[in-house]
Amino acid sequence: MHPREGMATARSHEDLIVWQRANELKLLVYQLIKAGPIARDADLSEQLRRSAAAAPRLIAEGSLRDGVDREYFTSDQIEPLQRLSKRASKAATRLIAYLRTAKAPNESRRPRPTRNP
Repeated sequence: MHPREGMATARSHEDLIVWQRANELKLLVYQLIKAGPIARDADLSEQLRRSAAAAPRLIAEGSLRDGVDREYFTSDQIEPLQRLSKRASKAATRLIAYLRTAKAPNESRRPRPTRNP
């Protein structure tokens, strides 16, 4: 399979295999550090938690999914925020596309700066 095949159908970061695998790893690390002797080592637990969360978070650009995976809130709680985030992202993308195609204002219409003697 060509490296770009399948990418055109991805509608969000959750559709990307790279994110899926990174997220699987993160969830397994979360389970591993939840109990046993490591659970009493707050520093190491936090270091492993942050390390495991880094890859999927970078791919997802700060998705709220990690908060659900850490059980801070539910999928239902973040769903309205994710919808709004997607809308804002689409609006920003459309603005960027517009700005790339918009013609620069006619230079002759701008008032020229006056020189002070």
